[in-house]
Formats: sequence, structure tokens, C-alpha cells
Amino acid sequence: MEFSLINTPVQKFDGDMVVVFANSKIDFADDNVQQLIKLNHFESKPGSTLLLSLVKGFKAKQVLVVGLGELPNSAKNYIKALTSASAILNSTQAKSAMIEQVEIEGFDQGWRHRMSARVLKDSGYKVQQVGVQGQDDPLENIAIQSTYNDAHELLQGRSIASGMRLTRHLGDLPPNICTPTYLAQTAQELANEFNLDCEVLEEADMRKLGMGSLLSVSKGSIEAPKLISLSYRGDGDSKPIVLVGKGVTFDSGGISLKPGAGMDEMKYDMCGAASVLGAMRAIAEIKPKINLTIVVPAVENMPAHNASKPGDVVTSMSGQTIEILNTDAEGRLILCDALTYVEKFNPEVVIDAATLTGAVIVALGKHHCGLMANDQELADDLLTAGKVSLDSAWQLPLDDEYDELLKSNFADMGNIGGREAGTVTAACFLARYTKKYRWAHLDIAGTAWVSGAKKGATGRPVPLLTQYILDQV
Repeated sequence: MEFSLINTPVQKFDGDMVVVFANSKIDFADDNVQQLIKLNHFESKPGSTLLLSLVKGFKAKQVLVVGLGELPNSAKNYIKALTSASAILNSTQAKSAMIEQVEIEGFDQGWRHRMSARVLKDSGYKVQQVGVQGQDDPLENIAIQSTYNDAHELLQGRSIASGMRLTRHLGDLPPNICTPTYLAQTAQELANEFNLDCEVLEEADMRKLGMGSLLSVSKGSIEAPKLISLSYRGDGDSKPIVLVGKGVTFDSGGISLKPGAGMDEMKYDMCGAASVLGAMRAIAEIKPKINLTIVVPAVENMPAHNASKPGDVVTSMSGQTIEILNTDAEGRLILCDALTYVEKFNPEVVIDAATLTGAVIVALGKHHCGLMANDQELADDLLTAGKVSLDSAWQLPLDDEYDELLKSNFADMGNIGGREAGTVTAACFLARYTKKYRWAHLDIAGTAWVSGAKKGATGRPVPLLTQYILDQV
């Protein structure tokens, strides 16, 4: 799917389809479209569509009218409109289309170019069934009407969508395919494609480093753990931004076994890993002048005769001891060793993304990622990136009073803090390992995938992470 900018009236576009937008004040300059809208009793609700064929005065074969809702045109309604337009474009097998220019409140043309390319490319993603050959997008060329002649925002949007597609594909793969080894192979393939530096630590390597916390999670599975690092260097010797992604490729809960209903969705417990791999792909395509490293601790959490038990005490790479009170609170056990390991990169900042707690869904639902940080400037930058990318986060507290809930009689800390404020106490646990650098934590358990008939990975928070990185250039 190729994108371009075009400064010409929609009536003169000689392709399969033009997409025009209607808001609450339906008043088209083109009389033919205006009459057809009235004739069809079209209502301009956000995302509503009306497909017209062979409209007089238009060279394109079809004109698609898409609703934007109330004036002024909002960013969220624009995304709904683009998503609806993409569905129609793909269903009609159109190969070329033009998107009408429209003003969006609070955002410039560059934002519209980036968002249009991202949404239209990402909306064409289809869950690929195992054993079924994937199909290419029917849309080959999309022209976006604009008086702005700089196409670098189109490249950014397309690249972010490519990263989201990788993230969604990895998340949607069944857990017998997407194992820690598969994630390591994916990282190596990215390294080969984009000339990145890749290193994969095996179990013996991690044991030498003293990663007793991470290895306590993997030891009940026959799948070998991996610690994956991938680096993009676009700015000499400057300190890198480091992203850490939780990579539990399947989470049974271990000895603290999860309920059977919905356990299949625990293949999505590696979406933090998938999202940092997706962000790396986007950045490697865009090639900004910045250094980026991602680290993925990848394991499978299974019950077995040798699996960790509630009451076990393990020693992390940092030397701190942990009483495992619940083996289903395993994400923090692999992340804490990864967060100690990243000190070797001398990071500018560290951001981890993890499907860490069900409690964040209770607190924020499926709309916002939970955000906690030991540095307010970093938190503010991430919140801004979320607003710009429409991949939003909401900040939660990280106070000492919550940290006290992690006290243990038998170790430096327990791995859970009780029923209260589960999302915050999980972040407090991680914060004990991040005192040497600026750090933020994104709990994406509510946003990384959707359930039900449309079950599948969402690709979040690739847009937020990529926007933040680009904002630092």
C-alpha cells in the first residue's frame, strides 16, 4: 500500500474511489453529491457511510461519503471515519483511492497525513488463520488531498502501522507457535532486515548473571527462556532510549493456576514484548537520529513438578530477595531482572510495557494504558505522546504508602501486595529495580487485545511509544 499527497480537486481524481467527509452541517460544494445525500437521507454520525456510484462531475468510479459528527471535527471522529472508509475500500476491492482534505480541531496537516496513513494501513490487518496463506491489501495506492508538500509524515504513519501489524500478528499467533524461541527468531529477522544489533541470552547465560527471579518463572516449562536485546543506532554514542517488553508467551498462572475460562487469551501475555518489537520496526523504517534499544525477557509460565511454589524465595539479579506469594504474579518477576540488566546500556530513559495486572482493567477499562513513573517529566512526555497519537495513557500514583504493602517476613519483598491497588503495588515492585535511571511503566493489560467475537491484538501501545521516541529527536 503506497501513499502520496495530491493537490487537486476530488472531482478530478481518476481512480476507483474518492472519500469525502460530511459533518452535522451537511453543505457540500458539489451539488450532485449534496442532492444524493439528501435523497438517501444520510445522517452524518461518526463513521456512517454512503457509497455512491458514477456521480456526475466525478472522474472516479465511486464516491464514498463518511460521517464526521458534530462540528468542529474531532480527532477521534476522524479516526472512526477513516476506519469505516477502510472497511468499505477493502470490501469493494478498490485499488486506488483519494482521501479528501478536512480540518481537524487542534491538529495540523502533518498530523492528518501521519494518522491517515497509519489508520488506513492498520485497518486492513486481518487475523491470519494457521495454515491459510495471507492475502495482500487490495488497496495499492492512496492519495491524500493536501496543500502541504512534505511526505515524511506519510512515511511515519505507514511505518507505525507496519509496527502495529507486527505486534498484532505476534499477539494473535497461537502459543505453541509464538514461543520464546520464536520471539528471538523474530528479533533476529528484524536485525537482518534493518541492520540492527541483536543479542539473545540463553538460560545458562542468565544463570551466570544471577537472574534467579526470571528463571523461577520459566523452570516449570520445557520451553527455554530467552533474554533478547535489539539495538538501533541513529545518533552516534548518545544514550539510548530503552524499551522493555514483558514476553510471557503463555501464562497458565503456574501453581497458582488461572481459571479455565478465557485462559486461551493468556497467549496475549507477551503483548508487551510484541509492542516493543513493533516500535523497533517502526523506528528502524523511519530512521530518526536517535538511539533505541529494546529488551525482551521471554518465558512460558507453566505448572510442573519443578515449578515455583507459593512461599518460595528467590534472589534477583540485583541481589534483592523475593518471596513468591503467587506464581501468577510472574510478569514482575521476569521484568525486575530485565530492568536490572538494562543498566549496562547506560540508558537515557527506560520504559517498560507489560500486560501486568487485571486490576488496571478494573481501574481504567479498555481505553487507557496505566502509566506510573519515577520521573514526572517523563510521565508528562508520555501522556502528551498518547494524546497526539490517540493511544492514550492515564497516570496512577506511585507513593511510598503503596510500597509498604510489599513487605515480607522472609525476604526483602513479596511479589504481591494484597487486593488493594494491585496495579500500583505491581509498579512499586518494579520501581525497586529502577532507582539508577529515569523510568516509566505502562500497564497494557486492558488495551493490548480485545475479547469476544472480534478477539485479537490491537497493536497498542506502538503508536504511543513511537510518538514519544520521535518527539525526542
